[in-house]
Amino acid sequence: MNEAWKRQAIDLRPGMKVHGKWHGHTYTIRRKLGSGAVGSVYLCESRGKTAALKISEKGPSLAMEVNVLKSLNKVQGSPLGPYLMEVDDWRSPAGRTYPFYVMEYLQGKSLSEFVARNGSGWVGVLMLQLLDDLHRLHQAGWIYGDLKPENLLVLEKPGRIRWVDVGGTTQTGRAIKEYTEFFDRGYWGLGSRKAEAGYDLFALVMVFLNIYYPKRFEKGSDPAKTLIKRINGIRALYPYRQPLTKAVLGHYVSSAEMKRDIAQVVKGIQPKRSASRKKQKPPLLAESGLIGIMAVFYYFLSLIL
Repeated sequence: MNEAWKRQAIDLRPGMKVHGKWHGHTYTIRRKLGSGAVGSVYLCESRGKTAALKISEKGPSLAMEVNVLKSLNKVQGSPLGPYLMEVDDWRSPAGRTYPFYVMEYLQGKSLSEFVARNGSGWVGVLMLQLLDDLHRLHQAGWIYGDLKPENLLVLEKPGRIRWVDVGGTTQTGRAIKEYTEFFDRGYWGLGSRKAEAGYDLFALVMVFLNIYYPKRFEKGSDPAKTLIKRINGIRALYPYRQPLTKAVLGHYVSSAEMKRDIAQVVKGIQPKRSASRKKQKPPLLAESGLIGIMAVFYYFLSLIL
């Protein structure tokens, strides 16, 4: 049994119980949610409530993530990452001790699922939300780093984007510690892997491109031209082509600058939608009106935040 546990490292199965060494709380494993460079995340239950438990063999790396979550929980405004609930150690049946932490379990849709269900009118709203969050993160001295669709969820009510993994978050000025090639400006030859606002803004563009190019695409002989062509080729992204192109080429110094430009586009789209409502049938009118109202509301809210 001990040899099997050593070979499998950490492999928690549904129904297993993880008992905290220091705080004494027990977490019943329901299913595995995913694995990454640092550890694995499991859906668990404790005292009648569901949560997400992340466990790892890499104690220092996990401790760094905990420190990041603590820092993010202190940033004013809506939550940037999952709420950190508890940090503890677990002694496995093989006698080895593993660190773990428990965080809020977020349920929602992927960006692509949410946009497919609710319409491309939400694209600008979601961009503004993500830029708001990135601005607050950058102001606190952090860069998200590994920004990609897998690390984002949209909560259905009230259509709010949330981060589900902060493992790649890096202090400003340092080298990005985790990245995924397609979303990494270094891979595209359009910037360094230094942790700065421009790194996250490039990744933001790639996140929204990925909605419409789920299979992704190659760099080509001229990566910049490739990306600009892809941006211009998507109808839903075309109104935002100028700020998206500026982000790809590294022309923004801060997320606040990009947020301002995106907000102007969202505001400018509204008169066009209003003029077209008279020509639409009632069901389409209702949908367009709802999206339009939401976009305007979020535009003015973004000016306050």
